Amino acid sequence: MSQALTLEEFPPISTGQWDEVVRKDLKGAAPKTRLYYRAENLRGLEYLDSGPGEFPYTRGTRGDNAWRIRAVVHDAAAARAALDAGADEICFVLGRQNIDEVLDTLPQCAVHFEAGDRAAELLEKLTGGRALARAGVHPRSVDYEPLTDLDRAVHLVGQSHALPQFRPIAIRAHRFSEAGSTTVQELGFALAEGVEIVSQLTGRGLAPDDAAQALAFSFAIGSNYFLEIAKLRAARTVWSRAVESFHPAHGDAAKMTIYARTSHWTKTIYDPYVNVLRSTTEAMAAAIGGADSLQVEPFDEPYRETDESANRLARNTQLILKQEAWLDRSVDAAGGSYYLEVLTDSLAREAWKVLQQIEAAGGFLQYSESGALERDIAKSRADRETAVATRRTAIVGTNQYPNLAERMLPEIEHLDPAPRAACIFEEIRLRTERHAARTGHTPRFLLLEAGDVKMRKARSGFSANFFGCAGFEIQFADAVTGDPDVVVLCSSDPEYAALAPRVIQELRDAGKATPVIVAGNPADSIEQLKLAGVADFVHVRVNAAEVLRAWQQRLGVAGLKGRPERPPQAESLPHINNYAT
Repeated sequence: MSQALTLEEFPPISTGQWDEVVRKDLKGAAPKTRLYYRAENLRGLEYLDSGPGEFPYTRGTRGDNAWRIRAVVHDAAAARAALDAGADEICFVLGRQNIDEVLDTLPQCAVHFEAGDRAAELLEKLTGGRALARAGVHPRSVDYEPLTDLDRAVHLVGQSHALPQFRPIAIRAHRFSEAGSTTVQELGFALAEGVEIVSQLTGRGLAPDDAAQALAFSFAIGSNYFLEIAKLRAARTVWSRAVESFHPAHGDAAKMTIYARTSHWTKTIYDPYVNVLRSTTEAMAAAIGGADSLQVEPFDEPYRETDESANRLARNTQLILKQEAWLDRSVDAAGGSYYLEVLTDSLAREAWKVLQQIEAAGGFLQYSESGALERDIAKSRADRETAVATRRTAIVGTNQYPNLAERMLPEIEHLDPAPRAACIFEEIRLRTERHAARTGHTPRFLLLEAGDVKMRKARSGFSANFFGCAGFEIQFADAVTGDPDVVVLCSSDPEYAALAPRVIQELRDAGKATPVIVAGNPADSIEQLKLAGVADFVHVRVNAAEVLRAWQQRLGVAGLKGRPERPPQAESLPHINNYAT
């Protein structure tokens, strides 16, 4: 009978020994990032001994993980249907509806309101003595922005105490990340906005507990799984420290209420069912990160009005995570992971630096009014878009692994005005589809495979992926046939010097001026190949979006006149600098 091994039987391995193995595997090259984490990396992290529901709330603000499933609705009938189908609460988009009629017809449930410029009007109704509890309507939050009228905000917050568990002020942190900010910026800006509001309210006589407990934070959850888990843990940690500086009477005032929603920035028009997978990963991160409630966006929201089947998929994503994956049965499942703990601490420290920088600049209100906030986000967005354009950031189905047969133009009911990472390539591909609809012709790229078997297959695969992202027709061949618009040579670098001139000459002899592209970056023969007539070189280092746009222009593929293919830059940072007076 074999005897079970215990950890004591394995000799300890030092960090130096691990580093030596890493150096050997990397053949002496220094790793670009930390490759492993050990218990020693957690030294000095003060919150490690705290539990869920204990200050500084890194591990959560409560002793369970029963997050609430939120559904977005626009009328009372849809609210009832969502609740019957498994939602725990609703987010009601008010629009121009009569507020009294809405409150009278809503079903018995917890309700979050998106009221936009009517938020203050709605708050007056909610705090003005309506018998909502008897009707079964339990307001939980309103997307109210108090910095535009602080004196009125003090009045409304003071009146809101009659509504239990109500958070009348929303810190819409998601608007930062959806406009293109980094994760650290999203955290730092949201925390700075929260500190500004608490400071302004307490300066007008409101107690620190009342001011802090009037706030809820809404975060967008992106596709970087571990980073998003750590983001919510770091947010609670830093917020508790920030509120502590106001000296509240009760520790609960430092608890952060988090409303999470799956990111709009990460969603795509092409290969849209991949959005279901993205939303699942994002929802898992929100659940493990300890969100109080979660809203999963329908997969087809970027390009059409969602129907019940899309809403059902979004809702069932959370139901599966709860009832089949049992994620609600474990509190802070990421706790104790060396990597996640280090990542949480790193995000908290960097977010605290951003908060301090904004405070040193005069606070969030002044920072926003000066334009610095918008400039910061615009720069981050440009960096993120460059990473997408060069395909350092992969978007499956859009800038990597496109479905070559897919045509989305007939499916689009509206062009989503909000910024998304995929917009860069979607504009390119939609331009090709519009051209085909007008002319009846889709530019055809013939991938000419020759020479080394391994390299020609690798480069024809790369080229199909590359040019397929623009919606061009792709043909694989070992000889030039028909009348392609472009020929792409797919071979090994040493063979191009002889292959390219021969193919170009054969085309010229046949009376064709078909441009020839080389798939690769044959550094030793580039100038020679250019002299021979090679029109372009495509490889992993090029800016794919710029190359594809250039070839569209060369082939006469243009957008529709008078119809912008992308929202103007001035409209691309929604609701960022909306506190200017």
